[in-house]
Amino acid sequence: CRGGSLLIITSAEGSTALSEENRRLKKRLYFVAAGYFRFFANFAFKRWKPRVIAITGSVGKTTMLHMVEFELGDQAHYSHDANSAFGIAFDLVGLRGITGSKLRWIYLIFAVPFRSLYYRHRERYYIVEIDGERPHETEFLASWLKPEVTLWISLGRSHAVQFENQVKEGMFENLDKAITHEFAMLPEYTQKIIMIDGDVPLMVKATNKIREKGKTAAEVRACSKKDLQGYVVQPDSTDFTIGGKQTTNFHFASPQPRDLAIQLVMLRELIDYLKHPLKTDFAKMPLPPGRSSYFEGKNGLKLIDSSYNAHLISVASILDLASSLKVRPKWLVIGDIVDQGSIEGEEHTKLADLIAKTKPDRVILVGRRTRAYTLPRLKTLGYVVRPDGNLPVVRSYDDVKQALADIEQNATGAETIIFKGSQYLEWMIEKLLQNPEDAKKLPRREAAAIKRREKRGLN
Repeated sequence: CRGGSLLIITSAEGSTALSEENRRLKKRLYFVAAGYFRFFANFAFKRWKPRVIAITGSVGKTTMLHMVEFELGDQAHYSHDANSAFGIAFDLVGLRGITGSKLRWIYLIFAVPFRSLYYRHRERYYIVEIDGERPHETEFLASWLKPEVTLWISLGRSHAVQFENQVKEGMFENLDKAITHEFAMLPEYTQKIIMIDGDVPLMVKATNKIREKGKTAAEVRACSKKDLQGYVVQPDSTDFTIGGKQTTNFHFASPQPRDLAIQLVMLRELIDYLKHPLKTDFAKMPLPPGRSSYFEGKNGLKLIDSSYNAHLISVASILDLASSLKVRPKWLVIGDIVDQGSIEGEEHTKLADLIAKTKPDRVILVGRRTRAYTLPRLKTLGYVVRPDGNLPVVRSYDDVKQALADIEQNATGAETIIFKGSQYLEWMIEKLLQNPEDAKKLPRREAAAIKRREKRGLN
């Protein structure tokens, strides 16, 4: 409805144009609304004046946040469940975002200005997770928070669909450059130390301009996984040996991927910079749900839950973990990779290659994307053959209930099962737990997620 008259669009081209206009309008309104909350939350932020340590990257941010929290404890405030322009503004005035009814927006519109008049966190540090989910949001936050230290821990095609229009409009040559530019906004506004994965060329190139500024800019520290000297992973534990200037042994009471090494290198650098004693035994660290948690399953099953999300970079990391596990039989349950837009076929085909290299005993695919792209590729891969000459059994389901039935009918209890991806895999894990109380440690326990599962008949 424009100017009081009704506009009816019947052509596909007209519908696409309207959709594009709606997308642009939503984008403008997003930052207008976010700017409103930032304006008021900034009063609380200036009153607080913390030392800001920002964590960003395509994957692994929440795990890194938890590790820093384990090190610093109550000396810092942590932006748990708040990594967007809205969430961080709410967090600074001690409020949570939209967790239930959308009517909560009305409350927040009035509550944020009121609380900004008096609210203040008291901790010395603000450890803030910043997501690069949509174009321009990182700069929106970076130019406001101006972190003292930035930890840029990973780079991949997460939320690629959000950046497709930047490529279509000629702003960037490809998706990789568009996503890199988004994350690089945080280093641009960092005051003292920028830590990157020096083994990722795009990260190095993105921060070269900062290096060239010399003393007028933050110091860029290129960390490397080459400092990893030892990696031993079991279904219920992991030990890392990190070399470099000194040798440090880290222990976890959970199966952590080899790629965590880059975060451990950065963590050691950060704690040294802050002049705090370094803790290395993470056995008692609470793990963020759905990030390589270990659970005892029914009838002796060993369950590894990495079902929080899936992008190719994180799936590759978990499949490398699976390859490193010296256990048999080894099963994989892999859900679709979402938010990939036009590259979903390409990404799911690559996924098949990664699965094949893992040499699992059984593969259960869940979702239409893995069925359309991953399954056909797996069937054509000759090097999926194990040393004994047998092919692993591969099954594909659109319905997560069918996938669960497959496990219940075919598992003997001796299996180690690794879960990664979308499609409500956390529901499958819940049904396989030996101890039902462990369900509270699974991802997506909030009311909205429970309602979504119930709508799918997953009770």
